[in-house]
Amino acid sequence: MEKYLTLLSFSEGGWGMAFLAATGMTIALTVCIAPLGFALGLAVALMQRSKHAVWRWPATVFSSLFRSLPELLTLFIVYFGLHILLQAVLRWFGYQAHISINAFFAGVLALALVAAAFASEVWLGALRVIDRSQWEAARALSLSRTKTFSAVLFPQALKNALPMLANNWLTVLKDTSLVSTIALVEIMRQSRLAAIQSGEALFFFGTGCVLYLLLSAFSDALFRRLEKYSHRPEKAERAK
Repeated sequence: MEKYLTLLSFSEGGWGMAFLAATGMTIALTVCIAPLGFALGLAVALMQRSKHAVWRWPATVFSSLFRSLPELLTLFIVYFGLHILLQAVLRWFGYQAHISINAFFAGVLALALVAAAFASEVWLGALRVIDRSQWEAARALSLSRTKTFSAVLFPQALKNALPMLANNWLTVLKDTSLVSTIALVEIMRQSRLAAIQSGEALFFFGTGCVLYLLLSAFSDALFRRLEKYSHRPEKAERAK
């Protein structure tokens, strides 16, 4: 037991600080990817509900495409594809400078696109259950479409979507392990590095499992509190 505590210590020869930094990277990725993906997913869902095909079809293709592609393939396309595209654009303008894509940016962008595709389906379902009469009541009160959505429809859609968005958040948290393939040191990559250098593969991959479980448990508790908070007006109304 003492041996394993030493391996996870913050002293020289211990991996504690490295795992702490890796956990911070995993949290940073999740916090950047999920909100961006959820917001983009809402925009895609609204486009899919449009009566105009010029908005509806691109959104449908986007959702179908990124829900069908493996997340790892999407990550590679964004990471290497952006590099190739930027190099081609520079050559077209006569520049030969070397461009490197930031791995954190590429990871956030790629996984946010995937998260948006899945979140769009969640938002579509949440918007469908809102009674059409709410639109008609808002129109009768002369509310603009923007005001109707922001003040009437979005709060209800968010409440309906929270349980599934919580699942999407956990999926994003787990998918951050994929960025280890483009040299970002998060929990998965740090577990592998520690396992290779120390020869204690089972222990360090087990450490990674525990860290993911702790982050998932914290996320689950947070979303449960958010769900309870979103239902407070209904409970207050029933209590009258």
